[in-house]
Amino acid sequence: MSRKPYYITTAIAYASGVPHIGNTYEIILADSIARYKRQQGYDVFFQTGTDEHGLKIEEKAAIKGIEPKEYVDIIAGKIKDICDHLNISYDNFIRTTDEYHVSQMQKIFRKLYDQGDIYKGKYQGMYCTPCESFWTESQLKDGKCPDCGREVHPASEEAYFLRSSKYADRLIEHINSHPEFIQPVSRKNEMMNNFLLPGLQDLCISRTTVKWGIPVDFDDKHTIFVWMDALTNYITGLGYNVDGNSDEKYAKFWPADLHLIGKDIIRFHTIYWPIWLMALGEPLPKQIFGHPWLLQGGEKMSKSKGNVIYADDLISLFGIDAVRYFVLHEMPFENDGVITWELVVERINSDLANVLGNLVNRTISMTNKYFGSVVERTGVRESVDDDLVSVVTGTKVAGEAEMEGLHVADAITEIFNLFKRCNKYIDETTPWILAKDDAKKDRLKEVLYNLTESISIGAELLKAFLPDTSENILKQLNVPSREYDTLGEFGLYPSGNKVTEKPEILFARMDIKEVLEKVEVIKAKQVADYNAEQAEIEAYNAQNGV
Repeated sequence: MSRKPYYITTAIAYASGVPHIGNTYEIILADSIARYKRQQGYDVFFQTGTDEHGLKIEEKAAIKGIEPKEYVDIIAGKIKDICDHLNISYDNFIRTTDEYHVSQMQKIFRKLYDQGDIYKGKYQGMYCTPCESFWTESQLKDGKCPDCGREVHPASEEAYFLRSSKYADRLIEHINSHPEFIQPVSRKNEMMNNFLLPGLQDLCISRTTVKWGIPVDFDDKHTIFVWMDALTNYITGLGYNVDGNSDEKYAKFWPADLHLIGKDIIRFHTIYWPIWLMALGEPLPKQIFGHPWLLQGGEKMSKSKGNVIYADDLISLFGIDAVRYFVLHEMPFENDGVITWELVVERINSDLANVLGNLVNRTISMTNKYFGSVVERTGVRESVDDDLVSVVTGTKVAGEAEMEGLHVADAITEIFNLFKRCNKYIDETTPWILAKDDAKKDRLKEVLYNLTESISIGAELLKAFLPDTSENILKQLNVPSREYDTLGEFGLYPSGNKVTEKPEILFARMDIKEVLEKVEVIKAKQVADYNAEQAEIEAYNAQNGV
């Protein structure tokens, strides 16, 4: 029986610099969904990558005194390293400087021009360099970019335009007839009320003043607007060919099941990307989810504010799965989440060390102490067992309901409710008291069996979110991975099996004072790096009369 395909993408990271944890959250979220779908039996294709053209990159490379391609090679390598450090299970890491992507992008542009969906005109308006976005005066917020809040500058130049207005009514109809298309609903309402219903303007999709971009091959003084270049990665990464000879991956996985993106770039993904696809005659993605931001102490992270937290620094202090747990568990479905160094330590100590780590260690240690590591089922049951079994066997279904709606944080909470219930079960059954009575020996065995089986199921359910921790727990319990469909059944842990004789600490408690001392060293380095970067910019500007 063939497995059902599932295609998930992240927004590709803009290669102007190394992303902070607020950006990196997205790739961890996508990875957990991809792993979960694989566990369910789907044939998953998970794509991420880097967006490597545009004015901002051109400027950064010039300041460094190197060519743009050399610059993006360095940054793309660092971004890929971050993904690998975080144990991201991507199937394809695409770069928009890849030869295949570039050639297809040029062919797509020509096709849409030839069929009249792209035309030449003149652009006059406001441009935001950091966002690589054009705005009309009416779209500005307090005179600044409505996406990032930074300064914009007037731009006037010959340009090619996408006939967005031609497809606006069709897109509105699609959004209205597919309520799942844009999630959460608040993002859908924003796009409809602010952009589509007032009347959609045609989009400027080329520049003559930006040299670092994909050239329009029939008019090479123009480069293709970086946003259209970036968005098209979702199909070129599958081997889409505008001439009709697409790779079999494209036929298998397109349309995408989920585009996972930040809420600040939802306009391009939910308006211009679908219109681009309509013009090409291709199906639209099934769902676009605009996730909230992860804020440092309630503020958006910025190097100029000195409040940036990077994934590598978090990993060096806390470990991969502790970082994954924090960002996945702390991010609400729709509202922004908050990260601080203190909060990370608090969550590690309370959830990972106390709830999970302590549970696994206590269970294995008691099994070693009382029964020489042997886990045995005796059938000596009491009523208190029933509630434990009910919680444990119900966790799979409860988690599925949350994951179906992309409520990842709530799905993880369901799994940790299982572990909390196990800890309560230990308090209820008091194994240390049972151990004092030989007549209660079989009951004690049953209690430890129930705990071992419960933890085994919980560890399997945790696999999509904390893969290394899941594997470690199962290894310590000496049990092979079981099929996902069996995780609603209780009693499959083999009676007579032995757990490890040397339990490992899953998560050590952190000392907040020690952590904050290390954080100060990290912050000092960041400040020094930022100051050096500003000095480099000032020197470049002085040399070039900027």
